[in-house]
Amino acid sequence: QVQLVESGGGLVQAGGSLRLACTASGNTFATWARGWFRQAPGKERDFVAGINFNGGVTQYADSVKGRFTISRDNAKNMVYLQMNSLKPEDAAVYYCAAALRNLVVPDVKGYDYWGQGTQVTVSS
Repeated sequence: QVQLVESGGGLVQAGGSLRLACTASGNTFATWARGWFRQAPGKERDFVAGINFNGGVTQYADSVKGRFTISRDNAKNMVYLQMNSLKPEDAAVYYCAAALRNLVVPDVKGYDYWGQGTQVTVSS
């Protein structure tokens, strides 16, 4: 079993930055692809960014390209999402996800474990 815990959410003004972190516990975690998703009220859970095991492959939603950066530290079992130039439309609950395969997939179906989410609020 794997447990994922997100942190770093909060309230920020438009144009500001936040850094989300995801801590994982479990077995052979470092060999899995990881992802960040977000879900606004009344909307589906959308892909934000993904990263493979060694960080050599990353993928981003078009809406966050150039503003968000995903990274990981396998020695610490951590994945991060640096979010810059935040916009009101970025406000959502952000979820960390882990896949049993080392394949970055921009879809919720590609991930097997999920955290509880952390709220990001962006004021205009």
